[in-house]
Amino acid sequence: MMDRAYSSLKSELRRRGIELGFDDVRITRPDGLEAAGSHLKTFLDNGYHGDMSWLENHADRRSSPSTLWPEVRSVILLVMNYAPNSDPLGGLSQKSTGNISVYARGKDYHDIIKKKLKVLAGWFHRETGCEVKVFVDTAPVMEKPLSAAAGLGWQGKHTNLVSRQFGSWLFIGSIFTTAEITADEPEADHCGSCRKCLDVCPTDAFPNAYELDARKCISYLTIEHKGHIGHEFREPMGNRIYGCDDCLAVCPWNKFAQSSREIRFKAREGTDTPSLKTLLQLDDVSFRRLFAGSPIKRTGRDRFVRNVLIASGNSDDKTLLNDVIKLLDDPSDLVRAMAVWALGRLSSEDEFKRLRGQHLELETDPIVQQEWHFQQ
Repeated sequence: MMDRAYSSLKSELRRRGIELGFDDVRITRPDGLEAAGSHLKTFLDNGYHGDMSWLENHADRRSSPSTLWPEVRSVILLVMNYAPNSDPLGGLSQKSTGNISVYARGKDYHDIIKKKLKVLAGWFHRETGCEVKVFVDTAPVMEKPLSAAAGLGWQGKHTNLVSRQFGSWLFIGSIFTTAEITADEPEADHCGSCRKCLDVCPTDAFPNAYELDARKCISYLTIEHKGHIGHEFREPMGNRIYGCDDCLAVCPWNKFAQSSREIRFKAREGTDTPSLKTLLQLDDVSFRRLFAGSPIKRTGRDRFVRNVLIASGNSDDKTLLNDVIKLLDDPSDLVRAMAVWALGRLSSEDEFKRLRGQHLELETDPIVQQEWHFQQ
């Protein structure tokens, strides 16, 4: 079949995609990402990726869909709106609770979107006989530049996809295919002189517009970063225990966004401003049980409780002190170190000295030892 024959299926492809729950469907070619590939190289050369080594390991495939799959001729991009029905930053003022990024408050979007993509891709394969592959976030695919090339939106100054219709709250999925389909026109940049997303960042993670230093980003620090979080970032984190929505939430284009149609993206028990006291008591089993089916589970209990302890230290809530003290003996050095930091913020000077005398001589991890000395 020729290009024009596949193009006759575009309207049906879009209709079926929207019927499945996607909010828009567009097409682009696998080439044309030279600028995005160059931007990725600069990002990696500057070390902005931190310890996300997988970005560097697969940079060539990420920069070119044809390197990932040489047979690909078209890329079908689909977006699903996950806009919340309330102020996403409202929980930041509730210091005794944890604030979780909107995307992680519901069921894991990877599972939801991938199932829908497989249904649509299966239909397309049966109709055309062309091969298809589906991707949702976990493969080395540059979804945001591809989506911009397909006309689904543009990459804003915060580097995320922005849509005039749906704002900043968008999940992206893609279907690679051997079919040659007429591509859609790209979307122009409509950020103008606005810099709200840059100015709101608590940790100043944007060296310039359209440039992110992930090492300073709270989303990276609370989700991707495997080690101890630097002192300079802890207080700015506030009660953000998993991700950060500040730069997304302040985007003026969100005034056109409507609440997500997908009920499974709504906040669930344990993710809607959960009590820090409850979260401090999580062991590995209870953590896995609470966040089963959630993207939070991938981070693991130790890193998550590390984040909760930072929020506790920022809370001024002295009722959390006993739970913090119990974590001074936790098996994880990540947890013990942040328990020391939280203790220093919540306890009296005498109480801190007493506990330091009981724990420091038994401590074997040098980072935790440094934390005790730093806090004294």
